[in-house]
Amino acid sequence: MIQFVIRRLLQLIPVLLGVSILVFSMMHITPGSPAVIIAGEGANQETLDNINQRLGLNDPIHVQYFNFLFDAIRFDFGNSWRSGIPVSEEIAPRIWVTIELAVYSTILSIFMGLIAGIISAVRKYTMTDVIIMIVALFGLSMPNFWLGLMLIQWFSVGLGWFPATGWGSAPQVVLPVIALGTAGAAIIARMTRSSMLEVLTQDYIRTARAKGVKQRIVVYRHALKNALIPVITVVGLQFGFLLGGAVLTETVFAINGLGRLVVDRIAARDFPVVQASVLIIATLFVLVNFLVDISYRMVNKRIDLD
Repeated sequence: MIQFVIRRLLQLIPVLLGVSILVFSMMHITPGSPAVIIAGEGANQETLDNINQRLGLNDPIHVQYFNFLFDAIRFDFGNSWRSGIPVSEEIAPRIWVTIELAVYSTILSIFMGLIAGIISAVRKYTMTDVIIMIVALFGLSMPNFWLGLMLIQWFSVGLGWFPATGWGSAPQVVLPVIALGTAGAAIIARMTRSSMLEVLTQDYIRTARAKGVKQRIVVYRHALKNALIPVITVVGLQFGFLLGGAVLTETVFAINGLGRLVVDRIAARDFPVVQASVLIIATLFVLVNFLVDISYRMVNKRIDLD
């Protein structure tokens, strides 16, 4: 187990380096000069040259990249071009909002997806199964920003049950979590059904039923435990996608999270903030998938990770 953890941690290094290269390239492939963005269109050449010198943009490209990499390792992303304050201070209070939104949405996805998938698998080819899969298909097909707008129209504007914007109180959490977690629940439901159907045809399941073991024990203790491995993989991937999907959800519900910050700063061409935000989200995605690999052994002791 320890060897596996060390090996996987070492494998994360080239992945994170690749992510850092892509994030660093954003500033250089995007049209427009950072100096012009900071100083304005009417700035003279001397001012622009001073800004380029201060930012290190006159250095060779590989020197700029290594400076960016070493600063990122120390969580020093420089100052915002828009506000002038350190990027880390702008991101710190917002990253937790986005993580909370992603975690709550993931919990909702797991809860709804597992229940729907188990019921669908146990009652395969019945009307219940067909209805659940149709609902899952609709949930998978609806973009989260469109669903968010519909939820605001129905439950905020129409019924007045929940606030349309903001984050913090329990009523404010409900609609964004539903909007973001619905697609994940649909994917988990479909994966759980598929995995459960495969496990329920195994010999040890038939043996347990032949011995008179109760259906509930067969399903939850024997079948579900062995069907969870592919579901865990999907959950890990979904959490990473939810971090990215929070960009649109936070914009729709006016939540002051990292996603909304990225959208605002892209419009303002505040590249240090955008680079740092994308790098943090990508790093969280990689780390979550690392934890998913570790969790396989916790679910099934027979899996040999070494």
